[in-house]
Amino acid sequence: MPRPGEDARRAFLALVPVDPDVTSRPMFGQVCAFVNGTMFMGLFGDRLFVRMGDAERARVLARGGADFTSKGYVLVPEPWQDRPDEVRGWVASALELGRALPARTSRRD
Repeated sequence: MPRPGEDARRAFLALVPVDPDVTSRPMFGQVCAFVNGTMFMGLFGDRLFVRMGDAERARVLARGGADFTSKGYVLVPEPWQDRPDEVRGWVASALELGRALPARTSRRD
């Protein structure tokens, strides 16, 4: 499994919304962000993925994104670090979708 580099990790953490319901933590050697316990964005290696509904997913794919292995998630177009304004919009959409889902409790609690 690819590991994220420090540049991608820093860029990812800069995109994580400042919100009391949002946390970020390592997961399988990657780093992911969660809202109310539900993952809405993360890194797979240096690639950024976000949770999207079908319509928004189609728009991300049309802009050069790619399907991700987990259902409901899409890899944003590369180089994602060079388009922060566009990516912030996708992150905001992913956050909204994640927030609308039922809260999950952590298995670590």
